[in-house]
Amino acid sequence: MTPEPTTAGARDDLAGKLKRTELQHSASSIPGREIVQVLTEIPAGVESGWHQHPGEEVGYILAGRVQMEVLGRPTLVLNAGDPFLMPPRTPHNATDLGPETGQMLSTYIVETDEPIAEFTRG
Repeated sequence: MTPEPTTAGARDDLAGKLKRTELQHSASSIPGREIVQVLTEIPAGVESGWHQHPGEEVGYILAGRVQMEVLGRPTLVLNAGDPFLMPPRTPHNATDLGPETGQMLSTYIVETDEPIAEFTRG
């Protein structure tokens, strides 16, 4: 069975801009938190836009080359096979540097009943 792009459940502002497929979504053993795993595809030259998450994002670059800007930190360039960790409510922006479509697998440990991702200023 092929997972469908996120269309229900918690709001995800990025789902309107990038291809985001929710792979799993369940309650966490941490009170007030849920775990959401998402496959994100970013076409070459496209950026996510500055956004944040209401909890940790534990990520892994599956394909492509992605520039990750994080507010107050040096810019990172991540390649296929590189992991990353985004602290809660930390504004960041991902841009696929090409030439192929970037793919990242992200597991979010987020506050229940909050948007998975929401746009913010960088």
